[in-house]
Order: sequence, then structure tokens, then C-alpha cells
Amino acid sequence: MRPTVHDIAAEAGVSLATVDRVLNARPGVRQKTVDKVEAAVHRLGYVRDVSAANLAKRRVYPLVFIVPGGPNSFMRGLEAEIRAAMQRSPVERTSIRIETVPPFDAKAIVRVLNSLDPAEVTGVALVATDTPEVAAAVDRLVGKGVHVATLVSDLPGSQRVHFCGIDNLAAGRTAAGLIGRFCGGRAGKVLVVAGSMKLSDHMDRASGFAEVLNAEFPGLEIVGPVETNDEADRVSEAVTTALKADNGIIAIYSLGAGTRGLIEALSGQEQRKLAVVAHEVTEHSRQALTDGLFDAVINQDCGHEVRSAIRVLKARADGLVPLSAQERIRIDIFLKDNLP
Repeated sequence: MRPTVHDIAAEAGVSLATVDRVLNARPGVRQKTVDKVEAAVHRLGYVRDVSAANLAKRRVYPLVFIVPGGPNSFMRGLEAEIRAAMQRSPVERTSIRIETVPPFDAKAIVRVLNSLDPAEVTGVALVATDTPEVAAAVDRLVGKGVHVATLVSDLPGSQRVHFCGIDNLAAGRTAAGLIGRFCGGRAGKVLVVAGSMKLSDHMDRASGFAEVLNAEFPGLEIVGPVETNDEADRVSEAVTTALKADNGIIAIYSLGAGTRGLIEALSGQEQRKLAVVAHEVTEHSRQALTDGLFDAVINQDCGHEVRSAIRVLKARADGLVPLSAQERIRIDIFLKDNLP
């Protein structure tokens, strides 16, 4: 049997109330008595169940999620998962607020971070734009005792406590392997379409893609990345222009959003036999897979990412270390034959 507070009280020769005051660092206990209780804890190997203690105290964890606004289907799905978590707040003992900012707007992210009151916020999860200004704002907040986790796109140079997202370098490497195989030994060019290279997830995907394509498929040459801010109109224009200008393009890797624009640009291009790999299963990418416009879609479970952020921020607030295996976000590969 695991030792209990009753065992500690008996071992130290003190009351349960005294044990409770010592374990919760409350005043009014002589140092000699504190030492006796702590010695008993050590001898018995007592490990406090912080979660149970917080449940008994009905502790609530106020959390803030900072996400980009706009029409990005994946981000709207992410926001929907956050709102679903808000519905679970009474059970999970959270109080969740969503702050939306313009896409790729580092200054807006900094303004929100700077506006947060450490006395009213336990943790923050944000989709990060990787700039020095955002990293500095995160570090300031962490320095004030607020735990910060990044969501979907990381901020590796900051003091954030955890990244809730896939291994984007591996995702890019996976895309390169798929493109190479789909091209079936043909030589040609691969158009890479990105949202913004200020996002660490886009940078990592592009880097991993180039590494594998150059090493394993020397007959394929990369064109881009072309940055589109994940706007469908800009994606459509960029892809249409590139395909008209260069008949050597035989594949496309879309590592960001703007999927509707990609589909529009691909309409009528079936005769070119383009190999196409994109990211995130949405209503539009699902249809593109079904119609044969896309060959594969690399997906991340945004619901898992939101739940992971909540668990991590609650654990850190309790002084606990999250379980790394539980918080690992897997990379899914979907073809038209295995769509969920």
C-alpha cells in the first residue's frame, strides 16, 4: 500500500492538520516540527498526488489560446477543438479564453502576450510566428511565472515549456519520399508552395523535404518555396503562373494551407500527370483526394494537440513533468483509399 498522510502523522507523531500545513507550505508550524514531518515523508517514500489535491481544492486552471484568424480551414478546425474543450471545462477544471490575431502578425501576438495578467492566467498556448519579438514576449511571460506552450508551429529559441505538434522536419522528409515514389523515376521539377517562412513548421517542412529529395531523388529539382501567406487566391495565382511558365514541373508539394487555391490551379491540368502532396485533411483536401487531384495528404490531429496543450499546461502549473509518450503527436498519411 502507498503511504498516506495518516501514516506520515503517525510516523512524525503530529496531527493530520499539522501534516496538511507542512505539505501545503502554510505558516504556523515550528521549524522543528516541519523537519520531523519532512523526515517522515522521506522515510516512508510518500509521493503526493498533486492532481487529487487540486481536485479536492477545486482548483481551476485559467488558460489562454492564441490562434490566427482568417479562412484557413485547418486553423478553424483547431479553433473548433478549443471551443469543444471549453465545453469540457467544468469537468477538466479549466477556464479557457481564445484570442484571435491576424495570420503571421507577430506584432499582434506580442500585444496579446504583453496584455496578459500573470495573476489571472495559469498557462498560454499559441500558434507561434518565429520572430525575435515573439520569443522575447514569451520569455517575459515565462519569467513572470506563466507557462507557455506552442501549438502547431514552434518557437524553438524561446523558453516555452512544450511544443504540441508534429515533427515537421519528419513531415517534410515524409513528403519528399512520397513525391519521389509517386514520380516513379521521372526526372523533372517539384514546385514547393509555402505559407510563410517565418513559421517554424513551414521552415522545417521545407528543410526536411529538400534534404531527402536531394539525397534520394537526384532527378528531381526543387522550385521555390513560393510564399503565399496561405491565401487561396495567392496560391492559385502562384501555382497557375509556375505551371504555365515551366513545363518541367511534374510535382507539387504544398506544405501550408490555401488548399482551395491549389485545387483551382490544378483544375484542367489532369493531362500533366502531376504528383501532388499537401497537408491537413479538410473538406477541400478530402474532395481533392477523392477526385484524384491530390495523391496524398499529410495530417496532424488538431484535437490531440489541443488536449495535449491543456494537459501540459495543467501539469506544469502543478510542478509536474508531462508524459512525453502521451503528448507525442503522430504524423498521419492519407490516400483516397484510407480517408477516415
